[in-house]
Amino acid sequence: MNVTAPLSGNKGFGLEPLAGLHTDAEQIPAFRHYLRIAIRRRFIILGAVVACMVLGVVITLLMTPRYTATTTVEISRDSDKVTDFQGVERETSVADQEFYQTQYGLLRARTLSERVADRLRLPDDPVFFERFHFTSNDPAFSVTNGRFAAGMRNARLRAASDILLKNLSVDPTRLSRLVDISFTSPDAGFSTNVVNTWADSFIHINLERKIQATSYGRNLLQQQLGQAKERLDGSQRQLVTYASEQQIINLPAQSNNGTTTAERPIVADDLAALNTVLTQATADRIQAEARYKQAGRGGASAEALRNQAINNLRQRRAELAADYQKLMTQFEPGYPAAKAIQSQVDQLDRSIAREEGRVTGSQFADYREAQEREQALQARVKQLKSNYLDLRRRSIQYNIYQQEVDTNRALYDGLLQRFKEIGVAGGVGINNISIVDNADVPQKPSSPRLLVNLAIALVAGLAIGILLAIALEQVDEAIADPVELERRLKLPLLGSVPKVANGEEPKDALLDRKSSLVDAYMAVQTNLGFTTEHGVPRSFAVTSTRPAEGKSTTALALATTLARSHRKVILVDGDMRSPSVHHLGGVDHDAGLSNFLAGEDNIGSLIFEMRDLGIAAMTAGPIPPNAAELLTGNRLAVLIERLLQTYDHVVIDSPPVMGLADAPLIAARVEGVVFAIEARGIQATSIKTALARLASANVRIFGGVLTKFEAQRGHYGYGYEYGYSYGHEQKTS
Repeated sequence: MNVTAPLSGNKGFGLEPLAGLHTDAEQIPAFRHYLRIAIRRRFIILGAVVACMVLGVVITLLMTPRYTATTTVEISRDSDKVTDFQGVERETSVADQEFYQTQYGLLRARTLSERVADRLRLPDDPVFFERFHFTSNDPAFSVTNGRFAAGMRNARLRAASDILLKNLSVDPTRLSRLVDISFTSPDAGFSTNVVNTWADSFIHINLERKIQATSYGRNLLQQQLGQAKERLDGSQRQLVTYASEQQIINLPAQSNNGTTTAERPIVADDLAALNTVLTQATADRIQAEARYKQAGRGGASAEALRNQAINNLRQRRAELAADYQKLMTQFEPGYPAAKAIQSQVDQLDRSIAREEGRVTGSQFADYREAQEREQALQARVKQLKSNYLDLRRRSIQYNIYQQEVDTNRALYDGLLQRFKEIGVAGGVGINNISIVDNADVPQKPSSPRLLVNLAIALVAGLAIGILLAIALEQVDEAIADPVELERRLKLPLLGSVPKVANGEEPKDALLDRKSSLVDAYMAVQTNLGFTTEHGVPRSFAVTSTRPAEGKSTTALALATTLARSHRKVILVDGDMRSPSVHHLGGVDHDAGLSNFLAGEDNIGSLIFEMRDLGIAAMTAGPIPPNAAELLTGNRLAVLIERLLQTYDHVVIDSPPVMGLADAPLIAARVEGVVFAIEARGIQATSIKTALARLASANVRIFGGVLTKFEAQRGHYGYGYEYGYSYGHEQKTS
């Protein structure tokens, strides 16, 4: 038996809940709880799965095959520029997804779908609408001789566009610029034709949109060019006028070896040239001054040394001086010949001095000329510097005007360049979309796919089956497990009794002392021994909510197990409306309880022995017109008191509680009640109503016995049948 904890005290309907029952029920994990629901309701789940699978196969076979054609296009990220002119627009990031999301939206635009429909002449094709099972009461779709009416083509165009969009899918490839465009229809060739036309039309619309934008930009640039031209002309006139007024003459820019020099004033060129001449004049003056100063040192100047006449005179003097020295070796200075030679030498000295003076005068004249030329050049340079500084002061405003001219010219040239480039772009077209793979005619249908449909049917069947199982569990209020007596009814559990095998009588099972039924009721008796201070109650009734819940079997079994404990027990059939004890004893019910309640005092004549079970019994007696009237008196209490004088225990098989007043009347005369509940046979609300009726009569309820219990169908565990079969299988194996 699964419950062996003692019962003590009075609470609720009469007993403290068995320790651990409530806690164990609440601590069961949700996964295990739902797993057991699935196992218990497995046939419902399997039925739902099988039904959905069959339905999936049938639907798959009935569906029209559909073919999907796919073309792949590449959408490149452009910067929305048609020229190379920099600084006009902000560069956008490559990772900017707004552009691509816009392109995906344009691929599903109604304008594009209507163009595709028009190119394929779908609004004029009745077969197209029949292919997609399109029906409408609009007169535009009336067919005459296999053709639509000539008018109201726009309505058909919109309908065809909607059909195309409904069967089109745009699937961007993640982390790439590739986009798959797919179309599904019952005709493989038609799907291919539509998707290829779709990609081609998308490219054409994209080009048209860019050309329209280019045309608008060209017109705008043309207006801006006129305005820039006016500003440039005005600034140039302003510059020329100011230069004329201020006498500012600049030499034009020159290009040398690829290098262009800016405009420069004439004064600057003059000053540069004159400054160069001044530098040379200064060098010449310095050189002439050095020669002049050198000539003043005893005629030893370089010019005198290089003078041929002076050198000849010096050579002649040297010769005469030699002759004179030769004569002096022999004669005195007054010697006539010596005197003549000395006179010639003196003459030569005067000639040399005269020539050297002439050279020195020439050098001085050169020095003075160089000095005067340098001073004249310095005066001219000083004058040009003054003129240049004055020109610089007057050129400040000129430069401002010149900068304005340069700016206007740069803007004009830039706009002119963009205008030329837009003209070229408008004629050529810029395309950032290209077809990577054209769609091929699909060879296999994309739907229906049997395996996919079966997988969906399997999942749907499992979901429906599980929902049905959970719903049935929520609706089902039957007591399925012993634990639920405490959890749902707050009723102490005395024990659970297994269901007797088909074809076996309960009495036969009780006669087999090794049967699981006997073991179960022995456990019930054991727990019943803890319900009072003196052990098993001396008098108690066994009742149930309604008939056929096993109350009579429970009363007979408890009486039998008590008798096998060497106690004298009598079983009284208190159900005077539908008696059953006489059947178990093989006697009639001509004399029994109803006789004593009617006034007969000879109890011995009303009792018979059930020797095979070792107990005494009293039948219900003749069925009275109204059993409740017999039970309202004190005769039942007198009977119990007299029986307890002879027997240790009086067990009364009481009628069901619902609909009858007999059970509360009988229960009020005994110590308490054992309540039999059929497993999965009665709703919990009915049991609560029956228990409430007993409680209102101040009846003590010892506990509940769960009868006809099948452990394999229980909610919370599988161990209830272990104790009933333990040992029996070992012996038979």
